[in-house]
Amino acid sequence: MSVVLLLFCSPAWAADGQLDLTTSNIGLLCIIIFCIAYAVVMLEEKLHLRKSKPVLVAAGLIWILIGAYYVNHDIPGITEVAFRHNLLEFAELMLFLLVAMTYINALEERGVFDALRSWMIRKGFNYKNLFWITGFLAFFISPIADNLTTALLMCAVVMKVAEGDKPFINLSCINIVIAANAGGAFSPFGDITTLMVWQAGLVHFNEFLVLFLPSLVNYLVPAAIMSFYVADKQPTAKYEEVELKRGAVRILVLFLLTIATAVACHSFLHLPPVLGMMMGLGYLQFFGYFLRMTLPGSLARKKAHAEQLGDKDRLAKLGSVVPFDVFSKVSRAEWDTLLFFYGIVMCVGGLGFLGYLNLMSEMLYGNWSTTTANVFLGVISAVIDNIPVMFAVLSMEPDMSHGQWLLITLTAGVGGSLLSIGSAAGVALMGQARGYYTFFGHLKWTPVIALGYGASIMVHLWLNASLF
Repeated sequence: MSVVLLLFCSPAWAADGQLDLTTSNIGLLCIIIFCIAYAVVMLEEKLHLRKSKPVLVAAGLIWILIGAYYVNHDIPGITEVAFRHNLLEFAELMLFLLVAMTYINALEERGVFDALRSWMIRKGFNYKNLFWITGFLAFFISPIADNLTTALLMCAVVMKVAEGDKPFINLSCINIVIAANAGGAFSPFGDITTLMVWQAGLVHFNEFLVLFLPSLVNYLVPAAIMSFYVADKQPTAKYEEVELKRGAVRILVLFLLTIATAVACHSFLHLPPVLGMMMGLGYLQFFGYFLRMTLPGSLARKKAHAEQLGDKDRLAKLGSVVPFDVFSKVSRAEWDTLLFFYGIVMCVGGLGFLGYLNLMSEMLYGNWSTTTANVFLGVISAVIDNIPVMFAVLSMEPDMSHGQWLLITLTAGVGGSLLSIGSAAGVALMGQARGYYTFFGHLKWTPVIALGYGASIMVHLWLNASLF
């Protein structure tokens, strides 16, 4: 191994002792590995290969190559610190997502989404009505509940209402992803990138609101065009009376309390939001314990009431009730999505460690106008995720006006909508609506989404011209 490694180009030294391997063979090899892995991810629909597999292997290969190179140069400590730093970023993201997914699974098991579906069918909403309702709900909920959680909630509703209608589910999922990402761009709690900008003190809390109209335009332009392709028909699902299971409303309240706890931890205590989310998982565990302990008494009362009414169907349903189990909801989390995030974070972290992200930022802000660079980085965020892009920009600290910082906040937030793999919301929905919402299903609408992307930038440049 050492003989092979010595054949690679001699690197330059960064100021902190880190090697700059951007022009070396090992760096180019890592880029090739990453590109191959992403190509396999994009072909998931054709290969029927889960998207986590290629990026997990790619992440391992990239860091093994980096580690071997540094060991060969007798400086192994730097790589260990860098890897642990990236692992910590993933751990916070994974635990945050895990709690959100657990709550969503619990709400689904308690019949909340079935009840919402039943309400929509009872109201007589057709597909176009549902398309706009779920889109606007996603847009206005995501600034509070974050774009990922909101997208998962709305997708669950669409899956329940449409019941196997692939064209409508695919189009609705695209609409939800665009709406959730756009809504998250004008709030520090709507997306991880907005949190990063807010934490850095570059944009104050109330200043995000100037991005409301650009974000709304970003959603409305593609949604208006896509709505013409929504079939003018009623949902095939038949109306049925749905009874919420015991504790459903209280679990929904606990979910909102969990989000509030995460927001409070970050806003007032300057602690990571994941602390509040994990505390919220504790809320659900305590409530699950309460449901299990009180189940026998509750069943006895309900059975006695059903016997008095002579309701045999009700008695049969009560006989099949099983105790609420929090850990069964954890096990039902979309692990393929979580492992995909691990692979992406570690791959991009490795490429950043090699020096490619900083090199890209230096080239853009050094050779292009700031506006062009910020718009381009928004497009790039659809390919390599907006988190490392924003991290690289914040690390470079380019000399930009306040309007430009708001611009990169907007473009990094909504640019991920261009591809299904460009945002946390899109990746999560690919897992939740597997077989219905796919990479290529989203890709054919990318030109339409790009129109909204360009329109939102123009609105920001015009509306907030005084900030530049």
